[in-house]
Amino acid sequence: MEQALLVKIGGSLKEAGELLDEISTYPGPLVLVHGGGPRIAEWLNRMGFETHFHQGLRITPPEQMEVVEMVLTTLGKHLADGLSRRGRPSLALTGRDAELLQARLLDPMLGRVGEVTQVNTGTLQKLLQAGLTPLVAPIGLDAQGPLNINADTAAGAIAGALHLPAIFLTDVVGVLRDPKDPSSRFPQLSQSQVQALIQEGTISGGMIPKVEAALNALRKGAPWATVARGGRGILQGVLEGTAGTRIVV
Repeated sequence: MEQALLVKIGGSLKEAGELLDEISTYPGPLVLVHGGGPRIAEWLNRMGFETHFHQGLRITPPEQMEVVEMVLTTLGKHLADGLSRRGRPSLALTGRDAELLQARLLDPMLGRVGEVTQVNTGTLQKLLQAGLTPLVAPIGLDAQGPLNINADTAAGAIAGALHLPAIFLTDVVGVLRDPKDPSSRFPQLSQSQVQALIQEGTISGGMIPKVEAALNALRKGAPWATVARGGRGILQGVLEGTAGTRIVV
C-alpha cells in the first residue's frame, strides 16, 4: 500500500488546477488541509472590515469570524469538487463537522483565533477507509463556537494525531543554503540543524514560519515533515527525497 500522507495546500483557486491534477493521481491515502488567507482578506475588504495581523496571525474579532468561516467552507467545497471531478472522491470538512477539531482560544487580544487541542481521528480514518479524501478547513470549535486556526499549525496537529508524514506545499523548493541558488537545497535536516540555521540567519524571513510548521508537526507526532514547492510529480519526489527539504527528529 502506498504511503498515507497529510498534505497542506494553499487556498488559491487560481493556481489550484495543476496541484489538483497532481494530488488526484496520488495512489495512496491523503488527508488535505487548506488555507485561504488572500481570499479571506478579499472578502473582509468587500464587506468593509479592516484586516490586522499580530505576529503573523490574523486578528479575528467575533464579527469577522462568520466571514472567515464562510470563505474557508466555500473554498473547501470548490477544491473538493475539483478533486472529485478528477477521479478522487473528496469531502470538504471544517472542525465543526463531527467535532473534528477541538480547540481553545490562543490569546484574547487576537479575538476568535485558536489552537487545536484534540483531533477526532476516528472520523478521518473512517473516511479514508471508505475511499474518500478528507479536505479540512482550519476552523476549530470551543464552547463558544468556531475559532480561526492557522492552517499550517492545524495541519501539524492533524498529521501528529494521525501519525502521518506532513508535506507543506509552498512557493519555494525547500530550505536553501543560498536563497538565490535553487540547487543549494538541503535534502534533509534534523530539528537541531534547523534551529542552528535559524540562529545563523541561513533560514530567515518567510522560511521561518514554514520550517516552524514542520517542527510543530514533528512535536505533535508526525514521523517527518517536508517543505516543498507544489507542482507535477511533487508528492513522489518528496517520498523519493528528490524534492523539498525533509525535517526529521
